[in-house]
Amino acid sequence: MKTGGQLIVEALEANGTDRIFCVPGESYLAVLDALHDSPIRTIVCRQEGGAAMMADCQGRLTGKPGICFVTRGPGATNASAGIHIAMQDSVPLILFIGQVASHAKEREAFQEVDYKRFFGDIAKWVVEIEDASRIPEFVTRAFAVATSGRPGPVVISLPEDMLTSEVEAPTALAHTLVETSPGEAELDRLEALLNAAKRPIAILGGTRWDIQAVQDVTRIAEAWSLPVGCSFRRQMLFDHLHPNYAGDVGIGINPKLAATVKQADLVLLIGGRMGEMPSSDYTLLKSPYPDQMLVHVHADAGELGRVYRPTLAINASPAAFVRAFARRKGPAAPGWAAETAKLHAAYLEWSTPPQTGPGAVQMGPIMTYLEKALPEDAILTNGAGNYATWVHRFHRFRRFATQAAPTSGSMGYGTPAAVAAKALYPDREVIAFAGDGCFLMNGQEFATAVQYDLPIIVVVVNNGIYGTIRMHQEREYPSRVVATDLKNPDFAALARAYGGHGETVEKTEDFAPAFERARASGKPAIVEIRLDPEAITPTRTLTQIRDKS
Repeated sequence: MKTGGQLIVEALEANGTDRIFCVPGESYLAVLDALHDSPIRTIVCRQEGGAAMMADCQGRLTGKPGICFVTRGPGATNASAGIHIAMQDSVPLILFIGQVASHAKEREAFQEVDYKRFFGDIAKWVVEIEDASRIPEFVTRAFAVATSGRPGPVVISLPEDMLTSEVEAPTALAHTLVETSPGEAELDRLEALLNAAKRPIAILGGTRWDIQAVQDVTRIAEAWSLPVGCSFRRQMLFDHLHPNYAGDVGIGINPKLAATVKQADLVLLIGGRMGEMPSSDYTLLKSPYPDQMLVHVHADAGELGRVYRPTLAINASPAAFVRAFARRKGPAAPGWAAETAKLHAAYLEWSTPPQTGPGAVQMGPIMTYLEKALPEDAILTNGAGNYATWVHRFHRFRRFATQAAPTSGSMGYGTPAAVAAKALYPDREVIAFAGDGCFLMNGQEFATAVQYDLPIIVVVVNNGIYGTIRMHQEREYPSRVVATDLKNPDFAALARAYGGHGETVEKTEDFAPAFERARASGKPAIVEIRLDPEAITPTRTLTQIRDKS
């Protein structure tokens, strides 16, 4: 006889869980008690949104479900931001929520929420476990759902009395990973389409990649001399200094790359959905009928033909597809090889940061320094805002599992993601980028980094405004500023108050020594850059946007 709480923890152990992220609550004390005797590491967080984002980062970097526990009502609704990220980003995650006791349901009891209704549109599966003897079944199924097809978040509601009840239940077994692989006929047709193409391009995206898959897709690019672009915030899928790399197919795309995608006669889309952001609002590939021939490879059959009608649809995970197609030999002298070289040269030019700009701090030289200072396996995380342009455009990703950023454009992601990444890879440098507005949405998770001795470095780009919104505001309603100004704390002093290391950068030349002191401190650190709000993009000022010049 075991309690429901014990069965939950045993099912997690059986499915390979090594850590969970949580904010505690009395609604699932039975689970916390079972964790006391478990090898699973429990990381307590400061807000449920941050905890869910940490779980998302773990799932994003490993391909295995990140696990998050929160309490009912406000705990669960706080966590919904992380669930939305995981859904739009196709990241495996399982959120466990303590629920009101069974006798109190449907009475609007204290903190009661109907989670099937609340999470129904932003999770892959939502279930409430009413019988503790079925815990092994439901938890194992949750792992299978979260990782199969298009990965995503699963939400499991746990009534309090179910967790404390003692029952007999079968021993939990690990889930079986479901793989989808391409058929030989599909590979034959793809080979024929590529041989007939004059202007092909490959675009990599989505999840269900691993180190071997990245190596396999590199072999394919080399064999066929294919130019390769990476979808929005999936840049770690291809080495940016490889001669076949063409650039980031995301927000603010290089105009030369955008023209190449539009003029291509064949687009090989591997793993991605080519949603609104990477498709430039469905203009690079027109929906539902692209101008280009489209070969769409995706692990979920439901995504094939959902937005674009493909010339060839291949229902396969990215890893299985590239493993199979890497065995095919490309043409000896493809006619597009010279164009591939030109695209890479255009990318190198595009990703070279400007060295000047308004104000006393220029981000260009800072990015140039970081490119030299950071090792290839450094992990960069960020949330959303104009500051992220400096990372996406000017940092040259070299390896897999070095990027964690939400394709959903959610603010507040960078700091909690950095905490999770450092816990996962303690021997690697982890740098979080955040705007001032972005940082203060989940910046309290810096305390979590301090509590667990995780020496992340958070670079806070402080320009005193909600930058992206202000940019759009000045463009659409010039000089009519409402609700976009911010008055911020001293972020370096805040870091020290938390028990970390703090630095303030007010001149460009101050950044490198400040960053090195943060590194040497051995503590979680915040390096605040006080940026002139005029430096709103790498190439345009707020005044230029306001004046439409």
